[in-house]
Amino acid sequence: MRKILVFAGSSSSKSINHALVSSVANQIVGHEVEIIRLTDYELPMYGIDSEINEGFPLNLTRIKNKIDKADALIISVNEHNGTISSFFKNILDWLSRMELKFLAGKKVLLMSTSPGRRGAASALAYTESVLPRFGAEVVSSFSFPSFNENFDVNSQKTIDETLQLGIIDTLSNFIQEIEG
Repeated sequence: MRKILVFAGSSSSKSINHALVSSVANQIVGHEVEIIRLTDYELPMYGIDSEINEGFPLNLTRIKNKIDKADALIISVNEHNGTISSFFKNILDWLSRMELKFLAGKKVLLMSTSPGRRGAASALAYTESVLPRFGAEVVSSFSFPSFNENFDVNSQKTIDETLQLGIIDTLSNFIQEIEG
């Protein structure tokens, strides 16, 4: 049994990325899955002066400890103006200052969604390119388009059958990678 840490890179209390990543995580059986909200770990904006004068925040250590204990991660990133949110970028900045390879040995399933047809594809591409710098192995990824038309927030389920089959296939590949 593997430990899988799950979160969205969004600071919204009504995050569609959190809804998506939680729905996907709830489809996993036979592994220990922990879903967290990064907003529960408030961090100041990263700055070298803050790091030097105040050190690493306690909440940063808490996030890093959760990552360290996990065998794999499932992350859903949101998109602001064609890139990841400043909220998620700030967390990556802090973590990489604490330890550059903070994702070493971690296999990652990466996803994104948005109300638009591209499903936050630009943020997904950026994150796919940057996580390996921190030691991650991105083993699977997918972009979930047109969230509001393809996901039922009340039932927490994908409406579109083709998208759900794609999620099942991607999740199956991810599970095989972390079990292998």
